[in-house]
Amino acid sequence: MKTLVLGLGNELIADDGVAIRIARILSQHLKSRDDVDVLESSQHGLALIDLFSGYDKAIIVDAIKTGAHKPGSVVTMSSTELSAVEAPSPHFTGVPEMIRIAQDIGLPFPKSIQIVAIEVVDQSTVGGPMTLNVEKAIPDAVAAIDALIYTTTSEILAS
Repeated sequence: MKTLVLGLGNELIADDGVAIRIARILSQHLKSRDDVDVLESSQHGLALIDLFSGYDKAIIVDAIKTGAHKPGSVVTMSSTELSAVEAPSPHFTGVPEMIRIAQDIGLPFPKSIQIVAIEVVDQSTVGGPMTLNVEKAIPDAVAAIDALIYTTTSEILAS
């Protein structure tokens, strides 16, 4: 059983780089594990579909700006909690659409996709620093991802 941890974002844009920073921390933290791959990407939509192929479980790490949570809040959810993206182009698909397309074309795709998202403040300042609340959330996000990976390992051992 293989797990993908995928950090999404752009480290050149203030808070949007938080998931990339987390992915780099996890890369070092998990480098001795052969059952977990940590990747980072600034791509989105269907450009990501190949990255998921062949994994049993995936954890997406990303920045979100909903206004529903305090900046720096770490929010975890399952892909089943996400709604479809209303977009004018297939390049801007969301996770539910990506799962459906992978199933339709027969790609070996993760049966479980979890999302660890950090509520951010600034997703637009190019070259801007990460805001303090978002920076302080990094250890909590790493711990949440560790817990999801551990759950995966426990599930594997129990089966």
